[in-house]
Amino acid sequence: MEWSDVFHEITTKHDFSAMHDFLEKEYTTEIIYPDRDNIYQAFDLTPFEHVKVVILGQDPYHGPNQAHGLAFSVQPDAKFPPSLKNMYKELEDDLGCKRTTPHLQDWAQEGVLLLNTVLTVRQGEAHSHKNIGWETFTDEVITAVSKKLSNVVFILWGKPAQQKIKLIDTAKHHVIQSPHPSPLSAYRGFFGSKLYSQTNMYLQEKGMTPINWCEGEE
Repeated sequence: MEWSDVFHEITTKHDFSAMHDFLEKEYTTEIIYPDRDNIYQAFDLTPFEHVKVVILGQDPYHGPNQAHGLAFSVQPDAKFPPSLKNMYKELEDDLGCKRTTPHLQDWAQEGVLLLNTVLTVRQGEAHSHKNIGWETFTDEVITAVSKKLSNVVFILWGKPAQQKIKLIDTAKHHVIQSPHPSPLSAYRGFFGSKLYSQTNMYLQEKGMTPINWCEGEE
């Protein structure tokens, strides 16, 4: 099965024409991130059958040269966002490797679906594309991964992501929940969660190749 099959099922079930009209107008009249070509990059880089891990974010970064379609990832020349810094700090504590690049394309190619629940945003306005239809679409994506695949690790950071657990069949998948890596909450249990080694241990137990979280060093 491919993402095109999943998307076809979703668009047969829901009407996204109002969202498409809204986005057409927004991209014409406002500065919107990511670029149109990168809206679906998470799916382009992680084929459906290759999904081993799902990391859920909320909406894209809303500053210039940041968002490129992968949750928590920014373009190579962008400054490190605080949450990503904390993700890398935990990675170094957990697996002993230090990443230097702020983009996570290699994780996506390893089978990590870096999925924001809202896929677009207006410059400088967080959550400006909330409730236009993206949540319906991405809820269906999560549901499809849960129903059609097995032994996927779902990583849910913070309350908004954790509310999505109702879409996941926890009998056939592994769920890791912790506070968000944001500086506001990381010290409440994100640090020390060992999510990277936990994920790989589970994948190996299920006979799957672990994720190379350390790739991408320079």
